[in-house]
Amino acid sequence: MKRRWQKIGLLYCPFGANRHPKLLSHAANPLAVFIEKDVYRIFFSGRDADNRSSVGAVDIDIVSRKVIQEHRNPFFEHGSEGSFYRDGISIGNCYEANGVQYMLFMGWQNPKDGHWRGDIGRLIVHSDLSLELDSEYPFMTSDNVDPISLSYPWVKKQDEKSYSMWYGSTITWDAGNGEMLHVIQYASSVDGHTWNREGLAVPYELGRAQAFSRPTVLGNIEIGYEMWFSYRSGIGAKYRIGYAVCKDGEKWNLALDAVGIDVSADGWDSEMIEYPFVFDHKGERYMLYNGNGYGKTGFGLALLVYG
Repeated sequence: MKRRWQKIGLLYCPFGANRHPKLLSHAANPLAVFIEKDVYRIFFSGRDADNRSSVGAVDIDIVSRKVIQEHRNPFFEHGSEGSFYRDGISIGNCYEANGVQYMLFMGWQNPKDGHWRGDIGRLIVHSDLSLELDSEYPFMTSDNVDPISLSYPWVKKQDEKSYSMWYGSTITWDAGNGEMLHVIQYASSVDGHTWNREGLAVPYELGRAQAFSRPTVLGNIEIGYEMWFSYRSGIGAKYRIGYAVCKDGEKWNLALDAVGIDVSADGWDSEMIEYPFVFDHKGERYMLYNGNGYGKTGFGLALLVYG
């Protein structure tokens, strides 16, 4: 039976006076953490007047689509000069290792005399959902496998001795058509702390899908895996949400035509859709996602339906 994402509408967009100076605009990279009943804390990356992103949050009942509480203060701010996250934080997802809950993020560096780049950092998520930096050093940084820049990780705990990570890695800033080649790589771990980088996970196609970001993965080895991500084609189009499938967790196939969601004819998500976060709640599958302006118009919700 054919599946599609039924758009529920815009859930949250920052607006109004007296906003915290670190969360003036944008609500990018929404990340849902369950609180109770139908209420989730949706962490996001908000921006200050200099476009540096910090982590904010809003509590939302996703069934009634009501904002329960908007948290004025950031949960974690971008770093000081010299840190690997001095120019911003873009969050990926959460996972557990040794009884500790972690949240992974991309730390932005935007030097005046060079191209922007990123490393992967890690936050500790305490039981009250406050956030604390795990280390002043990047959790993952450039090496021979990932020589230029890293982005938005998604980690899945497969069992007590097996973790999988899908993350973004820049191959080149210009693939010959004016667009970067930024692919989704795979890494494995037995403890969730040290990782074996294994290279390309999702195939790319220059001119069709070549600038990937923010993977979100559900499934397991018994039923197979599904991945949603944002991507640009390289021919001038803005971000779209893409889809890939995999039976064994290793050999992914692009299935862009089966994604079941696109930009709207008008409104807050009419130009671009990106940064998906897919999760299950009470038998339903939901997707949080951003629209125009890389999160400037807030984030919305879609429900997976059949037929």
